[in-house]
Amino acid sequence: MVTDSTPPIDSYASLRIPDFRYFVMNSFLMTVTLLIQEVILGYELYKITHDPLALGLVGLAEALPFIALSLFGGHLADRRDKKRILQWSSLVILFGSVILYFVFQPSVVAGLSQTVRLATIYGVLMLIGTAKGFYSPASSSLKPFLVPRELYANSATWSSSFWQAGAIVGPGVAGFIYNWVGFDNTLIVVIGLFAVCLFLISLIKSKPVPVNEAPTQSLRESLKEGFRFVFKTRIVLYAISLDLFSVLFGGVVAILPVFAEDILHVGAEGLGFLRAAPSIGALLTMAYMTKHPPTHNAWRNMLLAVAGFGVATIVFSLSTNIYLSLIMLALTGAFDSVSVIIRQTILQIFPPDHMRGRVAAVNGIFVSSSNEIGAFESGLLARLLGTVPSVALGGVVTLGVVAYVYTRSKELFAVRLS
Repeated sequence: MVTDSTPPIDSYASLRIPDFRYFVMNSFLMTVTLLIQEVILGYELYKITHDPLALGLVGLAEALPFIALSLFGGHLADRRDKKRILQWSSLVILFGSVILYFVFQPSVVAGLSQTVRLATIYGVLMLIGTAKGFYSPASSSLKPFLVPRELYANSATWSSSFWQAGAIVGPGVAGFIYNWVGFDNTLIVVIGLFAVCLFLISLIKSKPVPVNEAPTQSLRESLKEGFRFVFKTRIVLYAISLDLFSVLFGGVVAILPVFAEDILHVGAEGLGFLRAAPSIGALLTMAYMTKHPPTHNAWRNMLLAVAGFGVATIVFSLSTNIYLSLIMLALTGAFDSVSVIIRQTILQIFPPDHMRGRVAAVNGIFVSSSNEIGAFESGLLARLLGTVPSVALGGVVTLGVVAYVYTRSKELFAVRLS
């Protein structure tokens, strides 16, 4: 029972911990930088090819190595210094950006056919996807070691907020930088920002590798153990499954250049606003959730949020007005932020310390499948069905997934995360 003597909730508790501050600052800047690169590269590719499938292949090129290596990355994160893994992975991502810069130099372009040039770009994206296969589980499994257990929900909210802030700033400034300094010089900015990320990671103190009292396992058994935990823990399984299917079918981010160019006619700057809109909605929602977390009736809130995401996606697909489109995209971000907070809290509470890397890797595979493979699915369906019908269909499928999960998970309404 709450009384007058109950201490007030400190919304900034996690941010008072130096290592966590460095962690979320790196998360913010890494997100900004990756998204600047993604936006300008996607726009440049669409200008070169005028094919939505080329945009979808960007996601697929990153997803394939990520999925192939993420489980091993999680296995490694449970047994090695997570900070070192983050540093080496970030260095490889920076190296990939350097290669992209040279691929777009006029002297190089003149000597390459379009096919070879595109193949090189997708090859670099596969290299970046490989690095992210190690970076993602190491980052996710490091976070719970930076704050005490009672701050897990608070840290999940703040880490998601910094990520969403990065997702606003990245696309928002990408179009402007692209217009002001051109594609090549924007890549130079990207390379510099990646270097700052490496510095921020170096400020985090290395954390001890958790001791596993179980007998030494083979790599195969170690990976199987991570999958077994996810599939036997229903709240974990359904939480990441909802994200998988909603973004896989309902995500629209990958083909926003098509909306910007051919449907809404707003150009590169308009694309920046479209890309930033979901994260603006998410950040505003997360600011509210620092004081009013959605974890009390967590499963009810999760299902309602994903359903809202589906409805907003359908309305966006039918809109030809830039302002209505921006509002609907902001709502998709707002609804998605609720599910992200709940899912991250679940993933911090339920896995044991010695399995966090592998569980994070399994979650990363689901997330990558929904984002990157979802991007490929969006591009492919847009080509086959048309852009508007494919997005509308995705929203309808999302609502169907919510209805199915609701019938299979009614016992989870009793779970309390706070």
